[in-house]
Order: sequence, then C-alpha cells, then structure tokens
Amino acid sequence: MTGSGTASYRRLGVAERRAQLITAALGLFAHRAPEDVSLDDVAAAAAVSRPLVYRYFPGGKTQLYEAALRSAANDLELCFAEPENGPLTTRLGAVLDRYLAFVDEHDAGFSALLQGGSVAETSRTGAIVDEVRRAAARQILRHLSVPDPGARLRMMVRTWITAVEAASLIWLDEGKRPPAAELRDWLVDHFTALLTVTAASDPQTAEVARAAFALEPPDGPMGDLARRVAPVVAGAEHLLPGLSG
Repeated sequence: MTGSGTASYRRLGVAERRAQLITAALGLFAHRAPEDVSLDDVAAAAAVSRPLVYRYFPGGKTQLYEAALRSAANDLELCFAEPENGPLTTRLGAVLDRYLAFVDEHDAGFSALLQGGSVAETSRTGAIVDEVRRAAARQILRHLSVPDPGARLRMMVRTWITAVEAASLIWLDEGKRPPAAELRDWLVDHFTALLTVTAASDPQTAEVARAAFALEPPDGPMGDLARRVAPVVAGAEHLLPGLSG
C-alpha cells in the first residue's frame, strides 16, 4: 500500500513528454538567448533527467531550439488571424495587440530570434522565421480582400511587416516605451500612411484603399489620423494649386 506522503507519478506519452520539454524550453528561451540555455537548464525546468531530454531530442539543443521555435512561430502566426469584418484599422489594432503581447511575453527570446547571430541559428530556424513573415503578409492581404496582389501592394504589406518587427525590437531596447497601446496606434497609422502613399501611384492599391476607407467611421483611428494630419498639410496648399479655390 502506498503511503500518503508518497508523490504520485504519471508516465507521460511520447507526444505529452515532447510537448512538456518544448514548453520548458520556450519558458527559458523567452527570456534568455539560446546560447545561454543548456540542456541541463531545460531538464531542470521540466523536472526530468538530461538523458531523457536527449532521448526525445537526440540532436541536442539545436534540435530542441528548432522545435521550440516552430511552436513559438505557430503561436506568432495565430496573432495575425482575425475575423474579416469591421473596419480595417480595428482589425489591425486587434492583431497588433496580440503581437505586442507576444513580444512582451517572450522578451529577450524575441530579440534573439529576429536579430539572428545566435549559435543555435541554422538554415532551418531562418526558414521558420521567414515563413512567419510570409504568413503574416498573407493574412494582411486577406484582410485587404486581394486574391491576386500586384508587386507594389505586396511590397507595401511586407514593408509594413518589417517595420512592425523593427519597431518591436526598438520597443524592447527602449524598455518597452512608449506603452504598448501607443505603439499599436502608431503602427496602425503607419499602415494607413503606407497604404495611402502606395495608392497614389498604384491603381490596384488605390482601389483597395478606397474600399477600406469607406468602412472607417469618422470617429475611428483613420478619422482621427486625418484630423491630426490636416493642420500639418495645411501649410502646403501652394503645392496643390486650385485645391482651395
């Protein structure tokens, strides 16, 4: 008969154990660069032995890092999934809220992931990161309702994705200032500005922009941006002869 003070033990299945080790690794990689995390650290975090970690990841830390990165990438891709209804700026704001929460939670690991140069970095980890970017771009184009985007529109969206990444890294470097909500609003404005500028020289983007702008309420983010920009451009009326008269 087992004594009441004996801890219960449940043998995990292969998938459960693998998931447990990946979760433990993610918790460590979230706040430390990959080269600063050892298999002993992962084993301790998962409360298992080092040989058991090797049993599931015979390729060592590199294989475990790739598996953890793939798991994080899946979560990151989900940040960009949003129902296709309502104003575009509202949808982008919801996407960015989830994205910045992910960045906040993973902190140093996010920086190491995007800045590269880690000893754990491989061609496969690079491909995983690139696929996240491409998946994010596909989601944004889906929100723009463009089944066959041209080169200008694709470049605009991918440029914005790159800008979001860069802003996130700077945000971490600046001690997470300004507050996430302010950064979110600025990035939504940045998307609107890029869309508008691209629309000025690309007919497809112009059509997309008109359709998106038509769904925006006057008291929404786009209306607020228009009111803030109006005083700035008011002094440039000489560049638009005949506009005011």
